[in-house]
Amino acid sequence: MKQILVFILFASLFCWLLFSPIYKYVVLTRQAVIQQEVDFLLEVGASGRYGYIDNELIGESKKRLTSLGFNTDKLQYTITSSLNYTPTLQQRLPRGEVFIVEISYPYEKMFLIDLLVGIEPFGEHERMRSYGVKMSEYVDQNE
Repeated sequence: MKQILVFILFASLFCWLLFSPIYKYVVLTRQAVIQQEVDFLLEVGASGRYGYIDNELIGESKKRLTSLGFNTDKLQYTITSSLNYTPTLQQRLPRGEVFIVEISYPYEKMFLIDLLVGIEPFGEHERMRSYGVKMSEYVDQNE
């Protein structure tokens, strides 16, 4: 009986040691890709040409992330500004005001293997988040 118990404990520890680096690499890669997308949206949206982030830019962002394996339905975008409104094509953010962009995505069940060694995984509703802040460079040519 002791041998069976030792075998089960050794097998679970071996599986965890074998697969632990793989899913942690996936988490780090997803986090980096989401942060890169936030930085890109900020760079384009806060530029002097745009001054906004509209649904078309978000749609293109979702297409890029989908091509990298993300599920579009689970991505959440939050775009706010220091003026407490969402900068869109109708409401461009003037120069000096702040863009705040956040993208989140669920961890899903990637940490479930941690239960083999007694580590509590993230909850079902926990999400990885990336955010960025940048000042707008848009100047209205009509003023």
